[in-house]
Amino acid sequence: MRSRNTSILLRAISIILLTVAIVLTVVSLVGYSRQRNNYPPGMTIAGVPVGGLDPAGASQRLLEVYTTPVEAQYAGALIHIDPQVVGFKADVESMMAAADLERTGGVFWGGYWNYLWNRAPAAASVPLRATIEEQRLRLYLQNEIAPRYDLPPSPPQPLPDGTGFAAGTPGQVLDIDRAVVLIEDALRSPGNRAVSLSSDQNAVARPSMENLQLLLKQYIKSTGFDGTLGLYMSDLQTGQEIHFALDKGQEIFVEPDIAFTASSTIKIPILTSYFIQTGDQPVSATINSIIVNMIKKSENPPSDALMSELDPNTGPLVVSQYMKTIGLENTFLAGYFAPGSPLLQRFITPANQRTDISTDPDSYNQTTPSDMGMLLVDIYQCSESGGGALVAAFPNKMNKDVCKQIINYLLTDKIGVLVEAGVPEGTQVAHKHGWVVDTNGVDHDWSDAGIVYTPGGNFVLSIYTYHPVQLVFVDVGNKIGINHLFANLAKTVYSFYNLPNQ
Repeated sequence: MRSRNTSILLRAISIILLTVAIVLTVVSLVGYSRQRNNYPPGMTIAGVPVGGLDPAGASQRLLEVYTTPVEAQYAGALIHIDPQVVGFKADVESMMAAADLERTGGVFWGGYWNYLWNRAPAAASVPLRATIEEQRLRLYLQNEIAPRYDLPPSPPQPLPDGTGFAAGTPGQVLDIDRAVVLIEDALRSPGNRAVSLSSDQNAVARPSMENLQLLLKQYIKSTGFDGTLGLYMSDLQTGQEIHFALDKGQEIFVEPDIAFTASSTIKIPILTSYFIQTGDQPVSATINSIIVNMIKKSENPPSDALMSELDPNTGPLVVSQYMKTIGLENTFLAGYFAPGSPLLQRFITPANQRTDISTDPDSYNQTTPSDMGMLLVDIYQCSESGGGALVAAFPNKMNKDVCKQIINYLLTDKIGVLVEAGVPEGTQVAHKHGWVVDTNGVDHDWSDAGIVYTPGGNFVLSIYTYHPVQLVFVDVGNKIGINHLFANLAKTVYSFYNLPNQ
């Protein structure tokens, strides 16, 4: 009887204990399930704290953070940038799924066992997963921000006297590449969603070549110069050219190439021809003296002596042929300089066959502003890069070193007037000037052609003038002097390349 009662008691106790265990298990499972629905303390998703939040709350918080506009400061303005507008989208679903795996460890009973032993899950961090359309952001900056807040530079304005340009005002332009980086970083940040955008100081734009040409023409007309003037200018960086001619203040539109007496500027072709024939052979002391006297002192006998080195009888024709070979069809020498020298050949060129205008060019030596200008361009290109028409036509003779010698000789022509008078002291001008005096002591032709080296860019300037009555060198009454005219034209071009605030 006692044994039976004991057995019943044990069964009852077992049932009670089992019931209690089941109840405790159910209670703990309910507690664990509740805890499992919330993220553990210290957990972050994309840098946003979500500890204690359920998935719905965490998702809402993520959306609130990553849809908050980025505040951008630029040009004194505060700009709110909507993430959606610039193509930013946080992948909330993907991050929530990753967060659930981190929260549960991926195994229900493993997490439950940790719960029973009061082991808090390790603080987890889910990185940001988002997409951004960079091109969309870039277009937003280009089309919405830059046009509204950028400050364009004001262009230089012509000086009242027409001989140059006054300084313009630099502008402020959004640095779009840098802005894209800063805004993308802010869009991906949960807390640092403010940026300060930088700008580039946009240098004043140089006036266009068309502006320069117009200013040069306007200046010549404003002086009242009533002779014939031809001008050629070449930008040695871009190859852009200005080429025009005026007669009594009226532009010659048909063809600006007019035949002028070359006078002493023909010594540039003579010097070039000597090196075409001799190449990089060492220059003897005798020849060096001849060249210096020809260029620096502008003496004519040394010119004849150097041409005689080419050919004792037909040296001038050799020069003419070399010039024709490189495409200068209006440049020639038909005889020596010495008085009484015979005319070796009569040259007919496109320029001296014109019937609409004539400068009464010397039948012994002629050129055009563009011919002499293009020769100088070829010399410059040869000296800088070893290229150009001279090297192409005479590859075994002409090279950088040879052309640098030519330029060095042209640099010795230092007169301080004409083109040189229009550029700052110390500016290198590799040139040759020239003029012609008739038997009555009257000047009819003045010219200057050279390479001008400047900090803002190098250029070739070739100017030729003629007057059937007389050209005066300095201003006389209301008649402009040639020195003043040439200097101001050179000053205008120099100013074009060297604006005050560039």
